Amino acid sequence: MFAIYKRELKSCFCSFVGFLFIGVTLFFPGLYFTVYGLLYGSPYYSNVINSVSFLFLISVPILTMRILAEEKRNKTDQLILTAPVSVGAIVMGKFLAMVTVLAIPTAITCIYPLISTRYGSVPLGENYLCILGFFLFGVTCIAIGIFVSSLTESQVIAAVLGFAVLFLGYMMKAICSVISPTGNLLTRILECFDIATPIDNLLSGTLRLDSVIYFLSLSALMLFLTVQSIQKRRYSVSVRHFSMGAYSGAAIAIAIAIVVAVNMILGEMPSTWTTVDVTGQKLYSLTDQTKEFLSTMDEDVTIYVIVNQDNEDTLVGETLKRYDDLSDHITVEYVDPAVNPLFYTQYTSQNISINSLILVSDKRSTVVDASDLYESTIDYSTYSSTVTGYDGEGRITSALAYVTADDMPKMYLTEGHGELTLSDRFNTALEKENVTYETINLMEYEEVPEDAACLLINAPEKDFNQDDRDKVIRYLEKGGKVIAVTSLTEEDFTNYHGILEYMGIQVVDGMVADLNADYYYQSPYLLLPEIHSGSYTAGIYNQYYIMAPYAKGLTIQDENAEGMTYQVLLSTSEDSFAKMDLTQTDNIEKQEGDISGPFDIAVEAVKTIEAAEEGENDGSEASAAAETKEGTLVAVSCDEMFIDIADQYVSGANSRFFTNIVGSFCRHEVTISIPVKDYEVSSLIVPQTEVILIGVLVTVVLPLLFLIAGLVFWLRRRKR
Repeated sequence: MFAIYKRELKSCFCSFVGFLFIGVTLFFPGLYFTVYGLLYGSPYYSNVINSVSFLFLISVPILTMRILAEEKRNKTDQLILTAPVSVGAIVMGKFLAMVTVLAIPTAITCIYPLISTRYGSVPLGENYLCILGFFLFGVTCIAIGIFVSSLTESQVIAAVLGFAVLFLGYMMKAICSVISPTGNLLTRILECFDIATPIDNLLSGTLRLDSVIYFLSLSALMLFLTVQSIQKRRYSVSVRHFSMGAYSGAAIAIAIAIVVAVNMILGEMPSTWTTVDVTGQKLYSLTDQTKEFLSTMDEDVTIYVIVNQDNEDTLVGETLKRYDDLSDHITVEYVDPAVNPLFYTQYTSQNISINSLILVSDKRSTVVDASDLYESTIDYSTYSSTVTGYDGEGRITSALAYVTADDMPKMYLTEGHGELTLSDRFNTALEKENVTYETINLMEYEEVPEDAACLLINAPEKDFNQDDRDKVIRYLEKGGKVIAVTSLTEEDFTNYHGILEYMGIQVVDGMVADLNADYYYQSPYLLLPEIHSGSYTAGIYNQYYIMAPYAKGLTIQDENAEGMTYQVLLSTSEDSFAKMDLTQTDNIEKQEGDISGPFDIAVEAVKTIEAAEEGENDGSEASAAAETKEGTLVAVSCDEMFIDIADQYVSGANSRFFTNIVGSFCRHEVTISIPVKDYEVSSLIVPQTEVILIGVLVTVVLPLLFLIAGLVFWLRRRKR
């Protein structure tokens, strides 16, 4: 085999074809790398591969057309076939020689992602996976080209037929969609020769074993068929023609059956076994929080995807596969809107987008619109929208929790005192937490409603009246849950602060500054307080920062007060102080009159209350039964902690802290707080001169070097 390999490799480089193939295979990736990777600053090499994958449909038939067809035409195949080498070794030697030719430009293009790292952050794992997919696709095309070349003596026919076969395989997915949008037996058979989908899967950022095995198994099958084609010719004049033909037919049938079976088995295996997420943001992986939720899920849920499966969003489809694999209670079904356009009206009266999800259980249903699965930003200078984050896991897990929950807790937000409204990220966090909420003006109610799972007082600008204060205190005495956020203002808040004082918490005047560099970001007033371990800081402690800009300080009046327990959630360092003169905030030094720290920024206070409850005994005698209740208040001394800007600075840790509190108050068994995953890394910034320099190198110099070398070898050979 090695002799055949050396002979064929030498033949490639003694002619102009091998050098031409390498030059062309370098030119097109170099051209698109210059455009996408350098000029447009894209860090993703998948853009290049998507643009040049068609290349092999033309170049490979030209490379392989002569490998067996020319041997047959010149009758030199008889010399090889009579050599003491098996037919399989001959075919493998020729195949490996062609693969070596392909490996040369592929190895050179491996340098391109490394070049990109000079200009910014580059997802190398994804990029090299794309190159692997490109190489495997090329290897499979070579195997197909060799098989086609074994069928004819004409190089032209081999090239044309090779292109036709590869083109059909490349377009097979579209062809099947035209034959039957919903799929049938014929399309399932034809899809076995869909060579485009496996490379698309590898370009998406997941190392998929089924795609790799598909390319390898199809290549092996083509080489086996090539061997059988040669065997048939070898024994065509033999007296054993009939028996050999029967043997070949049976062997071909067995080989095809094995390849189909292997791929079918891999297709049925859980994606968690057959895929590796190589994206830097782990877009295709599910978090431990989702896995824990799915492990406890015991109700059946059907997820309807409103799209033809062939046109599904790849990222969403991969995410749903992982849900389906992790839970036997989840079933994913695709509903083609072209076939059943009114299906969604059973569950919602609103119009929904293609690729939207409808989750249905025996208790209730909900719709996750496709637009909510991604987070976007708008450039108002151009009015263009850019996708910046993927929220598929957060939305789907939240929706699963919603449709399987026994009841839905309600949170009330006070209004009438200039309270802040919840910003977008925190509204989304509540939706994902499956907590319904509404605003309430306490002046319109005798008491806080009994169905209130918790009460949020979000940084009022005006003080409560005494009546409103008493309503909140009575709510706490009944075992209520309150989140009280204070604002940075010099107004008199006697009544509002009285609620905190009832729970033993004192609000310190002034704005807190922390001179310890580990406790602030850029400015001593932009606090990064110490995070204390506990249920409210789960998933944040020792992993993220929480930002508390322009905060006041809190102190506990008496940590040993009877009936009270306290848990400090966030606190400043010993180097902190409260700046009393807010007109002098430019001076970050501690001045006379400033109050020394440390301070608490967030505190949980729990008050144990013995409440007498009247009842009847045997229908006639009154008796008193003691019932212990616990009123809980979480005081937060920063009105800007629960806004989008602060949350973005710390990768969603503030909203996670908020949902942890709300989830605990609403007594969720599982708190859903999965942050949005970054969808893209930042664009590369390449100087214009370097774009030109590198572009000329990869699109002109490198391909031209191989073309010139090929021309020189070819001319020298002709002179001999």
